[in-house]
Order: sequence, then structure tokens, then C-alpha cells
Amino acid sequence: MTYAKKRYLIYFISTLFIMTLPFITINGNHILLLSFDKLQFHFIGNVYSVSELYIMPFLLMFLFIGIFAITSMFGRVWCGWACPQTIFRVIYRDLIESTILDLRKINNKQKDIDYNKKSNQIKKYISLILWGIISLIISCNFMLYFVPPEDFFVYIQNPAEHSFMIIFILSVALFLIYDIVFMKENFCVYVCPYSRIQSVLYDDNTKQVTYDFNRGGKVYENGAKSIFKIKQWSNNEECTTCEACVKVCPTHIDIRKGLQVECINCLECSDACSTVMGKLNKESLINWGSTNKVLNKKNVSIFSKKNMTYFVSLFLSIFLAFYFSLEKENFLVNVNKTTELYKQNEEGIISNNYILTIHNTQDKDYVFDIKLIENKDFKIKRFESVKLKAGEKTKQVLILETTTDFNKLKNKPSKISIEIFTNEDEKVKVTRQIAFFYPKN
Repeated sequence: MTYAKKRYLIYFISTLFIMTLPFITINGNHILLLSFDKLQFHFIGNVYSVSELYIMPFLLMFLFIGIFAITSMFGRVWCGWACPQTIFRVIYRDLIESTILDLRKINNKQKDIDYNKKSNQIKKYISLILWGIISLIISCNFMLYFVPPEDFFVYIQNPAEHSFMIIFILSVALFLIYDIVFMKENFCVYVCPYSRIQSVLYDDNTKQVTYDFNRGGKVYENGAKSIFKIKQWSNNEECTTCEACVKVCPTHIDIRKGLQVECINCLECSDACSTVMGKLNKESLINWGSTNKVLNKKNVSIFSKKNMTYFVSLFLSIFLAFYFSLEKENFLVNVNKTTELYKQNEEGIISNNYILTIHNTQDKDYVFDIKLIENKDFKIKRFESVKLKAGEKTKQVLILETTTDFNKLKNKPSKISIEIFTNEDEKVKVTRQIAFFYPKN
């Protein structure tokens, strides 16, 4: 199977996965959702409130370290095989313009469209309309990662009441039209920050698009490492100078001049060279492999010191995210002391006032109540149990006071453990330790 067919298969699987992911739920919770409306983050069926996003830094660390690790080992494989920008360009350029409308040739991306023909002008407008429709679908799908489908299809029926969402969808769609139709691959070169930093992660063991100048006849200034400067051209080797690799390149580079920052590792040049060299019963001059493997004929191990550092970092990021996710509470509770430090009546009973905020982050309705944990020196003077619907929150007054045995204690406690629980499910509970103030004399 050619690299192109492998890429198209990965494009299809990736697109199908991204389009269907928002509709997949686990116990009513989404796989991936960042809801600004409900201030929730759904991750693999778990729901986190905004105040519970302590796992987010570790997930972001895993993402960024993972990108660096993949780039260090496999070059810009993300750019050519999974980046939405590349996938969208293939859909527009290779599918709509080339395959459906026959405006250009897939095997010659350097030749521009002849707009002197009236038919080509009409086809261009048709391509814009088709891509505009696809852009709206992509934009709506992107919105589903912020607004769940069950809410999105209700909101879309009342656009006047959800104007921000409509403006966001249209803005993303217009950006995609401008980016894919007009900016083209220039977005990767001049806008994408990843393309500007990826080359510093390369070394002689990084898998990338490598032109075998030992066979092809290109000699470089300082050997294989100097991949951007040519010392001389030599045409007495196996390269036929057919330029099939140049014509097919979507970023308009000549790989025979060495790896360049515009290269996205799509390996279309390798397919083109394989076709030409195959007719001569020779192997392709362009391969996906490290400099040491292709040019220097050295064995390369993926378990280098640098890669092992990446592996350990990725493992720690996932481990810490998993560890802290285990501390996720069933619902959110916040206990705040009022401005009044304490009260003491004539009998010597001391009381403290608190404001108790309870947020039901579950998908069920619960009745919340409170109790002290193994403490006979205090009692609850005031608290009313409250029923909260799913996602609802409330503030309740909590007053704690001492019992008659408190004054007899030599070492008076300054902390009280309380448990907020639900009447419906004994497993749904949260424990808090709060400060209790009293006269020290």
C-alpha cells in the first residue's frame, strides 16, 4: 500500500472519530467536553467542575511533551498524517478541486488552475460553495466539544437567543474558507508555531523524509547534517531528474535539496519516486527514515537516552493525572467563616457561624444533610437539609456550638470534621475540616 493510501485511511478514521466523539457518552457523561455554559469538563465519562480542574495541567503536560516526543522520534508525522489543516487541504484540493471538478491534477500540484477558461471559473465557484458547506459542518462539530449535542440542537433552533454561538460557528467557518482556499500551505509556514520549532528537535536518529543523496547524487556542504545548503549538484547518479517528487509536493519544495522547514512528512514525494524508480527495478531514492539509517547505514534504536526521558515524562504526567483524578469528589462543598469571629452566651456556650455552599455536580437529584464526625464536644445548632437538582447549587447557614463538656477539656480542639452526605446514596458524601474559634483565656 502506498503512503498516500495509508494517509487517506488514517484521514478517514481520524475524521470519523472526531465527528462521532461528541455523541459518545459513558453513564450519561461525555468522553471529551469543555462546557462553558455549565462550567464543567467531561473527560472519559468523568465530570469535573471548574474548581476541580487540577488534572488539567497534567493532561496539558502530556499533550505538549507527547508532541515533542513524537516530533523527536518521527519528525513532522503529525503535520502530514493527522493535522486538521492538512486533512482539510486534501479534501479541498485533492477531492473537490482535482477528483470531483477536475480543476487540477493530484500528481502535479505545482501547476495552477487556468482561470482563462469560463468553465474553470464556474467550477471554482462550485468548489467554494462545496467547501463552504463542509466548513459549516466542521465548525458545528467543533462547537459540540463546548456545547453538548443535547443542548446544541436545541440552541440552534433559537438562534436569536444564542447569537454568540451562531457568530462563533460562522466565524470558524469563514476562517476555514480563508485558510484552506486562500492561505493554503502558507498557514503551516508563516502561522503555525509548531512548524517553526520542530526542526530544532531533529537529530540523526529522527525519522523523517530523507533523500538518499549517496545514490541520488546530491552532495552537501557539511555532510548529511547540513540539510538546507547545497554545495554542488551531481547528475551522474541514479536520479533521473524527472521531478515527479517536485510536482507532487503540496508545500512546493524540492526534497532533493534536503529536508526543509516546509516539509510536512506526507511522503507523496516518496510515492512518486517509487513509481519512477520501480520502472527501473530500483528502490525509491526518497524514504521515511533517519539520517543514520538511510544515509549512514547505522542501526537506530527508539530507546535512546533522549527518548527514554520523554517516555518517563509522559508516564509521570499520566500517572499524576490518574492519581489526582481519584480524589475527585462526588459534589462540591465550600465552607466560609462569617465576619463574626464567635459568640458566647451567658451559660458559656460558644457558637460559630458559617456559610456552606453546596453544588450538586451529579446527574441526579439529591437531598443533602450534614453531621459531625465523632465529636461530642460540639453540636449543630442550625442547618436545614436541602434538595438540589442535578447541576444546582445553594448557600446554607451553618451554626455550630459547643456542648457543656467543652469547658472541661484541657486541650480544646480548634478543628471540627463534618460530613455532608445525601439521603439517597450513602456513598455520595464529602468530608470537610473547618476551624472553630473560641476565647483563649
